[in-house]
Amino acid sequence: MKKQLDLIAQAIFDKKGFNILALDVRGISTMTDYFVIAEGTVDRHVQALGRAIMDKLDEKGIAPLHVEGLLTGDWVVIDYNDIVIHLFMEGIREKYALEELWNKSKIVDLHIDVPTGGRAHE
Repeated sequence: MKKQLDLIAQAIFDKKGFNILALDVRGISTMTDYFVIAEGTVDRHVQALGRAIMDKLDEKGIAPLHVEGLLTGDWVVIDYNDIVIHLFMEGIREKYALEELWNKSKIVDLHIDVPTGGRAHE
């Protein structure tokens, strides 16, 4: 599961998503085991983040059970059963405050490869 969380976080980072957070909600939610929450700048950016995640996991043979909000882009939810991803447009995340809703969860340490030196990749 940790590899999938890292893969999702890397896909978000590579598309310049930000404020990436993974929460372990096992034991406090029957809905899923993990939430990944991140932000994009505008609706098209959030849509691109969602597509990047789905493309990356599709390469591993993992398909989402359900996707919501991809057409509007202000809040995209991608359900992979054990992992549910919430992608918000900047400013919308604070309105719904999912971190507060799941404040008894544990934060998962994510591994993201960040380029060093030279130009950052796009």
